[in-house]
Amino acid sequence: MAPLVTLHLWGVPRRAVPRAVLHMATDRLALRRTPGLQFAKLLGTGSGRTFTVRDADPLRWGLLAVWDDAAAAGAFEAGPVPSAWRRFADEQWAARLEPLASRGEWSRREPFGRPEPRPWSGPVAAVTRARLVLRRAATFWAAVPPVSADLHAAPGLRLALGIGEAPLGLQGTFSVWDSTSALNAFAYRRAPHAAVIERTQREGWYAEELFARFAVLSTAGTLDGADPLGS
Repeated sequence: MAPLVTLHLWGVPRRAVPRAVLHMATDRLALRRTPGLQFAKLLGTGSGRTFTVRDADPLRWGLLAVWDDAAAAGAFEAGPVPSAWRRFADEQWAARLEPLASRGEWSRREPFGRPEPRPWSGPVAAVTRARLVLRRAATFWAAVPPVSADLHAAPGLRLALGIGEAPLGLQGTFSVWDSTSALNAFAYRRAPHAAVIERTQREGWYAEELFARFAVLSTAGTLDGADPLGS
């Protein structure tokens, strides 16, 4: 059975940024003690337009988690970590996801397993994550802006964020699309992204990389005042 994946995003007022930063450190211990949790990453977010420090958004933070089952995820939702964030966040959005495909590693693990491909007719999400080879980072950062601009203009895109465990070197994207066909059109048929894929193999930008896509099972809450998957 495929694991259940959740993504929580919390928007915080500027006065609460120090509190959010503190939770990014202290919540690690609580997560390690959470029953049914297979894998978790506390994340900063940003625009993802350059993957440098200037992209970072100190007003939005996240948690990506992989669960044994829906019961474990539900118990966590009612537990101390999300409850603490809700006390000072002014906005929250959460998604429940099921892996459709995953290739690569994150922190030397395959957090989403190796799901068997299957059709899915609803909205899809994609996660990319990479650990840069730092001596090659400058050429990577120079290549990002055209791809990011094309991503944000792509038909069928509902949401695109930069995500990362650290401001530099560990970075990725989370995106939500109307359909698998919309995601595939961006990934394989738009020239800027295709060019970067080719350069990735040739220039060896990444010491570790992961690409995964998911069925969006459900969402709740808002980002910037609306659910990205709302009609």
